[in-house]
Amino acid sequence: MRKVLENLQGWASEVFLVDSYSCDDTLDIALEFGVKIIQRSFTGFGDQWNYAVKNLPISCPWVMKIDPDEIITNDLKKSISENIAIANSHICAFSFDRQLYFMSRSLPVRQEVLRVWRNGTCYFPEVLVNEHPIIDGKVLKISGILEHHDSPNLFHWLHKQNNYSSYEAIMSFEKRDLSYQPKLFGNSMERRMWAKLKFYSFPFRYSALFLYYFIFIGCWRSGKVGFIWSRLRCDVMRLVEYKTFEMKYKGKYSLNIETKKCQPDKRVKQVT
Repeated sequence: MRKVLENLQGWASEVFLVDSYSCDDTLDIALEFGVKIIQRSFTGFGDQWNYAVKNLPISCPWVMKIDPDEIITNDLKKSISENIAIANSHICAFSFDRQLYFMSRSLPVRQEVLRVWRNGTCYFPEVLVNEHPIIDGKVLKISGILEHHDSPNLFHWLHKQNNYSSYEAIMSFEKRDLSYQPKLFGNSMERRMWAKLKFYSFPFRYSALFLYYFIFIGCWRSGKVGFIWSRLRCDVMRLVEYKTFEMKYKGKYSLNIETKKCQPDKRVKQVT
């Protein structure tokens, strides 16, 4: 939290935090940096973000979504600022590339993400996890890199993926909609959703997925770190498949997702 707020200091005109009753020093750090905070119970990432974009008193004409494990490079800051200054009324959002860091090493894994939009033009699908913004208007891809430093260590990474895979399994078990409509010949996000929907019907899927990450994407260039990441990504997909099977086999949820929740902090506003 401290690192991301230091990264935003002097660039973002205002910063908001929707806290789900953290038990660590998140609020202490955020208050130190003058962040505007509310506390609200967590029911899903889509629900939490929809509350944020609809109800927070955001005064800026442009909004950016940022996670605590992400760093905005100076080139991206410059690119965002310059494009906002010249954007016509038809441009409603900006996308750019996000690069993955794992075990403190840069991987050749980049993903186009949409993170900046005009205030009032965005909403999120009601998904439990892996939420993506939906924009009513034109999206322009700009230059610059958002760094994604994916967990400080493997213990944290595995703990997070265990929870995320449980959410994914619940969505599959309940046949919930994905973030975007799956389309083989749609845009990059629609194609990604199509592959995600069809993945578990592919033969030799885990071998193919490993080869995709390690060879095609080029994780081999990162040595042992790239090999480990490629294998672990396949393991996460296996967890989703096995957890979904367990739910169908038992006919009910059988997962206990950790949702540790501390007492409300009297220093900040509480909402429902």
